[in-house]
Amino acid sequence: MTAESEKACHTATTAPPRTNCETGGDHNQSASTTMRTTLSRRGLVQTIVAGAAASAIATPAPAQTAAIVTEATAADYARDPTRWGSAEVAALFPGFKHLDLRTKGAIIRVRHGGSGPPLLLLHGYPNSHVLWHAVAARLAQRYHVVCPDLRGYGDSSLPEPGPNLSNYSHRVMAEDMIEVMEQLGHQRFFLAGHDRGARVSHRMCLDHPERVMKLVLLDMLPTYHVWTNTTREWALGTWHWAFLAQPEPFPQTMIDAVTPEWFLTNRGGIPRQRPKIVMDEFIRCFTPKTVSGACRDYRAGATINFDMDAADKDRKIATPLLVLWGTRGSPPTDEYPTVWRKYASSLVDIQPLPSGHYLQEEQPDRVYDYFIKFFTA
Repeated sequence: MTAESEKACHTATTAPPRTNCETGGDHNQSASTTMRTTLSRRGLVQTIVAGAAASAIATPAPAQTAAIVTEATAADYARDPTRWGSAEVAALFPGFKHLDLRTKGAIIRVRHGGSGPPLLLLHGYPNSHVLWHAVAARLAQRYHVVCPDLRGYGDSSLPEPGPNLSNYSHRVMAEDMIEVMEQLGHQRFFLAGHDRGARVSHRMCLDHPERVMKLVLLDMLPTYHVWTNTTREWALGTWHWAFLAQPEPFPQTMIDAVTPEWFLTNRGGIPRQRPKIVMDEFIRCFTPKTVSGACRDYRAGATINFDMDAADKDRKIATPLLVLWGTRGSPPTDEYPTVWRKYASSLVDIQPLPSGHYLQEEQPDRVYDYFIKFFTA
């Protein structure tokens, strides 16, 4: 994954520069997933014809009661901020519900709000769903915005790794997200992913193309491409890929030896536009649980995810795609357009933005405008 890390990962590289820290899914799918993917071709065509216009999608139904583990109230932010975070962060997501939803393999923390066509936003490392703070409320004026924490990250649970790290494959992470959206009443939805969330999104469009109406990927090149096109500069700038992938408990032990604040603030790449309350929220969530979850994610990225992506390297996703990436202060190169044309058959647009890795924080107005133009076209 390319620059998903910050400075290291977010430092421009050479030959050609890998502008993202993220730039750069278990072999056995569950029976329930298989069942979900057996949507009839006739039904799929009818859905596409009837719902091609985003406005045709109804306001979401309430989340299935049986799937809700807990839902936060306003009092919970004062009563139990270790679990729910602060009221100040909640205020960045006005009108959003804040709850834990159970999937077949995890408990997923979710914030969701707004009405209109469903839009799923997926974060990356080392963050949580709060990474979307600068655009979520505005998007909720047009869409039902769903912001979950990936399994192992933020306030979501930490499942056991499973055979060959299968429980941290991007395939299984994508299945979590499909279940979340189903529980909120959505069979199909718009999708945007950043960093690790973009990798989950890419895998979802390979495994479940019938679920995603349109896809936006932020600052990410495909996993297979990243691992097979490494350079000295990339290794220095994206050191966390190999470090976090080392066997347990080596990387966790080293990271847990310092405070979350020290680690997150000294690894670099923090955008100046990030509010202190958001940084404090990321620090709150960067617990030994989350460190372990991130390490499992990166181990899977170097093993089972790479193997799955290698098997699918010649398959192009057909989902209409918009790619946005940060230039990190350097002139744009042709790396992103060249690479993504090999992995996507419906690349609608690909645009460089004058930012670092965190486009949605550094250039929120431009990201918002690109989203609206693309999703409503």
